[in-house]
Amino acid sequence: MRVILMLLVALGAISLGYVDIRQTRTATLPSVEVKGGEPPAYDVRAANVVVGEANTVVAVPTVGRKDKVVQVPTVDVQKPR
Repeated sequence: MRVILMLLVALGAISLGYVDIRQTRTATLPSVEVKGGEPPAYDVRAANVVVGEANTVVAVPTVGRKDKVVQVPTVDVQKPR
């Protein structure tokens, strides 16, 4: 709670002109020299993902209840060779 109060007081002082902030020096980055090297190499083999449909029996609520055959998605993952 104190931190919020101090922040509000500081913002109020700045906005009312009681505090004046001026930049006296600009920032600069250090100079860096990079030579040589090369990025790593990778051989990536990803699995094949097969998405399909299969019939299954699902209980579907209606006024009464009866079993109904519907298609649901399937996923098959084949490991890389």
